[in-house]
Amino acid sequence: MNKCYFDKVLLPVDGSPNALRAVKFAGALLKGIESLNITFLYVMAGGYLSEHMKNVDFRAELIKGSEVFKKIKEKYVEENIMPFMSEYEKILKDAGFNGLIEKRIEEGDPGNKIIEIAKKENFQTVILARRGMSELKGFFLGSISSKVLHGLINHNVYLVGEKVVEETPVSQVLVPVDGSEYSMKAVEHAVCVVKMVKSINKITLLRVVNLSFYLERVREGIDPEQEAKEILDKAKNKFLEEGISQDLIITKVSLGFPKEEIVKEIKEGGYDLVVMGRKGRSALREIVLGGVSSSVISRCLEPTIAIINL
Repeated sequence: MNKCYFDKVLLPVDGSPNALRAVKFAGALLKGIESLNITFLYVMAGGYLSEHMKNVDFRAELIKGSEVFKKIKEKYVEENIMPFMSEYEKILKDAGFNGLIEKRIEEGDPGNKIIEIAKKENFQTVILARRGMSELKGFFLGSISSKVLHGLINHNVYLVGEKVVEETPVSQVLVPVDGSEYSMKAVEHAVCVVKMVKSINKITLLRVVNLSFYLERVREGIDPEQEAKEILDKAKNKFLEEGISQDLIITKVSLGFPKEEIVKEIKEGGYDLVVMGRKGRSALREIVLGGVSSSVISRCLEPTIAIINL
């Protein structure tokens, strides 16, 4: 069984209610894991300078040059960033998190900086707060979560949704499967999460038989619904092999179009976490090709979406 890839976790924060929700989710998900490092990352995009420039007398301070900006930055960090960073650290510890916690502050474009650090420093997973925004709007406006998702091809990205119950943020899990190596990686990741999080009481494995290819499969001598059952059995066995009770596992076959059927199941099923495998593609290509994961992300804002990238 592959690891969950939580040894090094990058958690970008900004002091907002969304970031607070992501911190609480991370605390509940990762509590009790000893050999784990979580890094809080705050990226200053430069706006802090304009807020404080009016307080600088350049005639008196000109000779000090860059030292002025250094002091402005230090004061800003001390008064505006470290307080919520310390609050987040306390939240993790109160939740039972026993690993290492690092607080880090960088400057630059937030999305690009998150991608750069995750890649260069071998972070395996990024847990990121999200805000409601369509995929198309996110692409053109350059939302941070969209940029990070499409910029980290070989990393796992958790997009923390609007529905996070603090006591049990993960109780019902949905894993769509299609038999591909990408969906099986998602299954393996889900198995690891279920073993780790004791509050999970339902795991649904969903196979959508795509109507677009139904007749084609029949002509090839394949029964699409029997094929779906075999795919689900293979996925279910991954859980059973790891000692997870079959009483927790539900398998479903749906006939229709994958994007629509998965979104429908999410909205009707009350899931906290959706785990999906994904082949890395650019944001524009996702829009043109109508990627299933992109559709789920843009249309389902309540649950946390875990994208297991290859």
